[in-house]
Formats: sequence, C-alpha cells, structure tokens
Amino acid sequence: MRKDMWVPLIFGLAGVAILISLGNWQTRRLGEKRVQLAEIDRRIAAAPVGLPSAPDPVVDKYLPVRAAGTLTGEQVVVLASLKQIGAIHRIISVLDTGERRVLVDRGYRSLLAHAGYLPTGTIKLTGNLHWPDETDSYTPEPEMKGGVWLYFARDVRALADRLNTEPLLIVAREITPEDPQLTPLPVTSALIPNDHLEYAITWFLLSLVWAGMTAYLLWRIRQRTV
Repeated sequence: MRKDMWVPLIFGLAGVAILISLGNWQTRRLGEKRVQLAEIDRRIAAAPVGLPSAPDPVVDKYLPVRAAGTLTGEQVVVLASLKQIGAIHRIISVLDTGERRVLVDRGYRSLLAHAGYLPTGTIKLTGNLHWPDETDSYTPEPEMKGGVWLYFARDVRALADRLNTEPLLIVAREITPEDPQLTPLPVTSALIPNDHLEYAITWFLLSLVWAGMTAYLLWRIRQRTV
C-alpha cells in the first residue's frame, strides 16, 4: 500500500468504528426503552386505588386511581394536537372530593366543535395520576380567551395555582356520567417517544456511506500517477 493511503485509511476506519458504536449504543437504548415502556404499561393498567394522601410526582407517576366528587365548574383549556384530528382543547376541571380539591383532565374536544356549556355535578372517575413535562422556554404564557384561561401546556403546578387546587392531576380514563361533548384521552405509553430504532438505522447507514466514501477515496489515490 502506498504511503499516501495510510492517513485516509486510518481516518476512514476510525469513522466507521465510531458510527457503528453509535448504532450499537442506540440498539442498547432501544432495548432499555422497551423495558421501561412495558413497565409503564403494567403500571397504567394496574387496579385503581384511592388518592394517595401525600402524592409524589416520581413514585406515583401513572398510578391508577379512583375518585368521586363534584365538578365545581372551574376550568381551563389546554391547546394540544392529535394525529388525524388536528388541534384540540383539553379540558382541565376542578374536582372537589369533599376533603380535597384536585385537577381532572376530563378529555378533549376539537377546536371546531361548539364550545358549549360543560355540565358540572357529582361524578365518579378512574384514571391515572400524571405530572406531564410539556413546558419549555418556548411555551407561551397563558391568556384569557372567551372568558376562559387558555394554556399551551399542562403544567400541573401552574394549573393548580390558577385553580386553587392541590398540584395533583388525574387524567381520566372513565367518567360516570359521561359527557358527550368530551372524548377521554387517557394516559398511554404510545405517546412516549421511542425513536432509538430509527436512530440506530441512521448510524449504521452512515457507517456504510462512510466506508464507501473511504473506499472510493483510496481508489482515487491509487489511480494517481506515482
């Protein structure tokens, strides 16, 4: 092998090795994420229990619960979106259990739906506790619209401060009696991103491209006149 081929060969092999190692890392992360999602699914589907007296955002995340009480009529809407549906409004209401005031994500309605009166009164529900991480530095500030506060993310602490409740959100799975204006949007692991397979394929394909470019470069160097 000619001396001027050693540097590009070493550089090419190093690049391929790095890209393959990144692909292998994403493959390992894929396996770990699948185990995590399976555990979340198991937790979501467990038998519901009463509201914990001192809920913990880490320990009690996704905890299935049951509750009963009165919808007070206090609520905010949260702008969100769903595939194949588009923009929606999640309805976050206050549930007074007689001893506690908590937040309930009752479900959603399309932005195109008539924003009619949502009935209040006594309900029973099952759902899951959730502390969604939906805010970042680009999240707009809430605004008053049509006499109702409009939020752009479910920030449990901010919603609790606004509606004077505990920082506790129940995402409803079933509500009795049902409200025909709303469709429940329960907690599910399907909304948790798991893109590690796509990332792994990308790194492996890049390693093939890098290897091909290295081989082509070495071929061009070899064709030069000494």
